[in-house]
Amino acid sequence: MNRNYSRAKRYSSGLRKLICLSLLPLIGACSGVRTEDRTGSQPTLDLFAFFDGQTEAWGIVQDWRGRVVLQFVARIEGVVENDQLTLNEVFDYADGERDFRRWKIRRDKNGGISGTANDIIGTATGAISGNALTWHYEMALESGGRKYHVRFADRLWQIDRDTLINRAYIKKFGLTVAEVSLFMRRSGSTPQSAVKSAGDTATTRLLISAE
Repeated sequence: MNRNYSRAKRYSSGLRKLICLSLLPLIGACSGVRTEDRTGSQPTLDLFAFFDGQTEAWGIVQDWRGRVVLQFVARIEGVVENDQLTLNEVFDYADGERDFRRWKIRRDKNGGISGTANDIIGTATGAISGNALTWHYEMALESGGRKYHVRFADRLWQIDRDTLINRAYIKKFGLTVAEVSLFMRRSGSTPQSAVKSAGDTATTRLLISAE
Protein backbone atom coordinates (compact mmCIF):
# COMPACT_ATOMS: atom_id res chain seq x y z
CA MET A 1 0.00 0.00 0.00
CA ASN A 2 2.84 2.41 0.83
CA ARG A 3 4.46 1.60 -2.52
CA ASN A 4 1.25 2.42 -4.39
CA TYR A 5 0.84 5.68 -2.48
CA SER A 6 4.40 6.76 -3.32
CA ARG A 7 3.86 5.91 -6.95
CA ALA A 8 0.68 8.01 -7.11
CA LYS A 9 2.41 10.97 -5.47
CA ARG A 10 5.29 10.70 -7.93
CA TYR A 11 2.99 11.27 -10.88
CA SER A 12 0.59 13.73 -9.26
CA SER A 13 2.20 17.06 -10.14
CA GLY A 14 2.83 16.42 -13.83
CA LEU A 15 -0.49 14.74 -14.45
CA ARG A 16 -2.51 17.59 -12.95
CA LYS A 17 -1.00 19.83 -15.61
CA LEU A 18 -2.68 17.67 -18.23
CA ILE A 19 -6.08 18.37 -16.68
CA CYS A 20 -5.46 22.12 -16.75
CA LEU A 21 -4.43 22.05 -20.38
CA SER A 22 -7.38 19.96 -21.40
CA LEU A 23 -9.94 22.45 -20.10
CA LEU A 24 -9.76 24.37 -23.31
CA PRO A 25 -11.14 22.79 -26.45
CA LEU A 26 -8.10 20.84 -27.58
CA ILE A 27 -8.07 18.77 -30.73
CA GLY A 28 -5.46 16.67 -32.35
CA ALA A 29 -4.77 13.35 -33.88
CA CYS A 30 -7.73 11.24 -32.77
CA SER A 31 -10.43 9.96 -35.03
CA GLY A 32 -14.05 10.88 -34.40
CA VAL A 33 -16.27 13.89 -35.01
CA ARG A 34 -14.63 16.50 -37.23
CA THR A 35 -15.50 20.19 -37.19
CA GLU A 36 -16.68 20.02 -40.77
CA ASP A 37 -19.23 17.42 -39.67
CA ARG A 38 -20.89 20.13 -37.60
CA THR A 39 -20.97 22.91 -40.20
CA GLY A 40 -24.17 24.93 -39.93
CA SER A 41 -25.01 23.78 -36.39
CA GLN A 42 -26.38 26.47 -34.12
CA PRO A 43 -25.59 28.53 -32.17
CA THR A 44 -22.42 29.60 -33.98
CA LEU A 45 -19.53 29.35 -31.53
CA ASP A 46 -17.76 32.61 -30.64
CA LEU A 47 -14.99 31.50 -28.29
CA PHE A 48 -14.02 35.05 -27.31
CA ALA A 49 -17.59 36.10 -26.52
CA PHE A 50 -18.30 32.96 -24.51
CA PHE A 51 -15.22 33.18 -22.28
CA ASP A 52 -15.28 36.96 -21.80
CA GLY A 53 -16.04 37.19 -18.07
CA GLN A 54 -16.62 34.41 -15.55
CA THR A 55 -17.23 30.74 -16.37
CA GLU A 56 -17.75 27.72 -14.12
CA ALA A 57 -16.84 24.15 -15.06
CA TRP A 58 -17.36 20.64 -13.71
CA GLY A 59 -15.45 17.60 -14.93
CA ILE A 60 -14.38 14.02 -14.51
CA VAL A 61 -11.33 12.10 -15.71
CA GLN A 62 -11.53 8.44 -16.74
CA ASP A 63 -8.65 6.08 -17.29
CA TRP A 64 -8.38 3.78 -20.30
CA ARG A 65 -10.63 1.23 -18.56
CA GLY A 66 -13.40 3.81 -18.18
CA ARG A 67 -12.94 4.16 -14.42
CA VAL A 68 -13.48 7.65 -12.97
CA VAL A 69 -10.15 8.51 -11.34
CA LEU A 70 -10.67 12.21 -10.65
CA GLN A 71 -13.39 14.79 -10.21
CA PHE A 72 -12.85 18.55 -10.26
CA VAL A 73 -14.50 21.94 -10.54
CA ALA A 74 -12.97 25.03 -12.12
CA ARG A 75 -13.44 28.77 -12.24
CA ILE A 76 -12.32 30.59 -15.36
CA GLU A 77 -11.81 34.31 -15.74
CA GLY A 78 -11.55 35.49 -19.34
CA VAL A 79 -10.26 38.87 -20.49
CA VAL A 80 -10.53 39.96 -24.13
CA GLU A 81 -8.18 42.60 -25.50
CA ASN A 82 -8.53 43.15 -29.24
CA ASP A 83 -7.73 39.77 -30.81
CA GLN A 84 -6.31 38.11 -27.68
CA LEU A 85 -8.21 36.14 -25.04
CA THR A 86 -6.46 35.52 -21.70
CA LEU A 87 -7.88 32.70 -19.60
CA ASN A 88 -7.01 32.49 -15.91
CA GLU A 89 -8.14 29.07 -14.69
CA VAL A 90 -8.35 27.81 -11.09
CA PHE A 91 -8.96 24.09 -10.58
CA ASP A 92 -10.22 22.59 -7.31
CA TYR A 93 -9.92 18.80 -7.07
CA ALA A 94 -11.97 16.40 -4.99
CA ASP A 95 -8.90 15.56 -2.89
CA GLY A 96 -8.56 19.20 -1.77
CA GLU A 97 -5.69 20.26 -4.03
CA ARG A 98 -5.73 23.31 -6.30
CA ASP A 99 -4.06 24.24 -9.61
CA PHE A 100 -3.76 27.39 -11.72
CA ARG A 101 -3.17 27.92 -15.42
CA ARG A 102 -3.04 30.87 -17.81
CA TRP A 103 -3.74 30.59 -21.52
CA LYS A 104 -3.14 33.22 -24.22
CA ILE A 105 -5.50 32.62 -27.13
CA ARG A 106 -5.35 34.58 -30.40
CA ARG A 107 -7.48 34.73 -33.53
CA ASP A 108 -6.41 35.80 -36.99
CA LYS A 109 -8.27 37.59 -39.75
CA ASN A 110 -9.18 34.30 -41.40
CA GLY A 111 -10.87 32.93 -38.28
CA GLY A 112 -8.00 30.69 -37.19
CA ILE A 113 -7.35 30.17 -33.47
CA SER A 114 -3.95 29.70 -31.82
CA GLY A 115 -2.75 29.62 -28.24
CA THR A 116 0.22 29.28 -25.92
CA ALA A 117 0.75 28.05 -22.38
CA ASN A 118 3.87 27.42 -20.35
CA ASP A 119 4.34 23.71 -20.91
CA ILE A 120 3.03 22.94 -24.38
CA ILE A 121 5.33 22.28 -27.31
CA GLY A 122 5.10 25.07 -29.83
CA THR A 123 1.73 26.68 -30.50
CA ALA A 124 -1.72 25.16 -30.20
CA THR A 125 -3.88 25.67 -33.29
CA GLY A 126 -7.56 25.19 -33.87
CA ALA A 127 -10.58 25.84 -36.03
CA ILE A 128 -14.25 26.65 -35.54
CA SER A 129 -17.06 25.34 -37.70
CA GLY A 130 -20.66 25.99 -36.75
CA ASN A 131 -21.06 25.34 -33.03
CA ALA A 132 -17.93 23.16 -32.77
CA LEU A 133 -14.28 23.89 -32.02
CA THR A 134 -11.26 21.68 -32.67
CA TRP A 135 -7.83 22.36 -31.20
CA HIS A 136 -4.49 20.52 -31.36
CA TYR A 137 -1.21 20.59 -29.52
CA GLU A 138 1.50 18.42 -28.03
CA MET A 139 3.01 18.51 -24.57
CA ALA A 140 6.11 17.06 -22.93
CA LEU A 141 5.16 15.44 -19.63
CA GLU A 142 7.87 14.73 -17.06
CA SER A 143 7.10 11.67 -14.99
CA GLY A 144 9.39 9.54 -12.89
CA GLY A 145 12.45 11.46 -14.09
CA ARG A 146 11.65 10.85 -17.76
CA LYS A 147 9.82 12.90 -20.39
CA TYR A 148 6.98 11.67 -22.57
CA HIS A 149 5.24 13.49 -25.39
CA VAL A 150 1.45 13.28 -25.22
CA ARG A 151 -1.17 14.56 -27.64
CA PHE A 152 -4.58 15.95 -26.86
CA ALA A 153 -7.67 15.46 -29.00
CA ASP A 154 -10.66 17.54 -27.92
CA ARG A 155 -14.05 18.41 -29.29
CA LEU A 156 -16.04 21.27 -27.85
CA TRP A 157 -19.66 22.05 -28.72
CA GLN A 158 -21.70 25.11 -27.79
CA ILE A 159 -25.16 23.90 -26.77
CA ASP A 160 -26.74 27.29 -26.13
CA ARG A 161 -25.59 30.84 -25.41
CA ASP A 162 -24.22 29.94 -21.97
CA THR A 163 -23.29 26.24 -22.22
CA LEU A 164 -20.28 24.36 -23.63
CA ILE A 165 -19.55 20.65 -23.52
CA ASN A 166 -15.99 19.38 -23.95
CA ARG A 167 -14.82 15.82 -24.63
CA ALA A 168 -11.05 15.32 -24.50
CA TYR A 169 -8.93 12.29 -25.38
CA ILE A 170 -5.32 12.04 -24.21
CA LYS A 171 -2.99 9.84 -26.24
CA LYS A 172 0.43 8.34 -25.62
CA PHE A 173 2.24 6.07 -28.08
CA GLY A 174 -0.84 6.37 -30.32
CA LEU A 175 -3.16 4.90 -27.68
CA THR A 176 -5.89 6.67 -25.71
CA VAL A 177 -4.82 6.53 -22.08
CA ALA A 178 -7.41 8.84 -20.51
CA GLU A 179 -10.56 10.81 -21.28
CA VAL A 180 -11.91 14.04 -19.83
CA SER A 181 -15.58 15.06 -19.85
CA LEU A 182 -16.25 18.71 -19.05
CA PHE A 183 -19.39 20.80 -18.70
CA MET A 184 -19.02 24.61 -18.73
CA ARG A 185 -21.51 27.39 -18.03
CA ARG A 186 -21.13 31.14 -17.93
CA SER A 187 -21.50 32.34 -14.34
CA GLY A 188 -24.91 33.69 -13.40
CA SER A 189 -26.69 31.96 -16.28
CA THR A 190 -29.71 29.68 -15.88
CA PRO A 191 -30.23 26.51 -17.95
CA GLN A 192 -32.94 26.98 -20.57
CA SER A 193 -34.84 23.95 -19.26
CA ALA A 194 -35.00 25.57 -15.84
CA VAL A 195 -36.30 28.79 -17.36
CA LYS A 196 -39.02 26.88 -19.25
CA SER A 197 -40.00 24.97 -16.09
CA ALA A 198 -40.23 28.21 -14.13
CA GLY A 199 -42.37 29.74 -16.88
CA ASP A 200 -44.77 26.80 -16.82
CA THR A 201 -45.35 27.35 -13.12
CA ALA A 202 -45.62 31.29 -13.25
CA THR A 203 -28.44 23.88 -14.57
CA THR A 204 -4.23 15.51 -14.44
CA ARG A 205 -4.14 13.16 -12.70
CA LEU A 206 -4.82 10.93 -15.71
CA LEU A 207 -2.92 7.88 -14.52
CA ILE A 208 -0.47 8.04 -17.38
CA SER A 209 2.42 6.00 -16.07
CA ALA A 210 5.78 5.16 -17.49
CA GLU A 211 4.75 1.54 -17.76
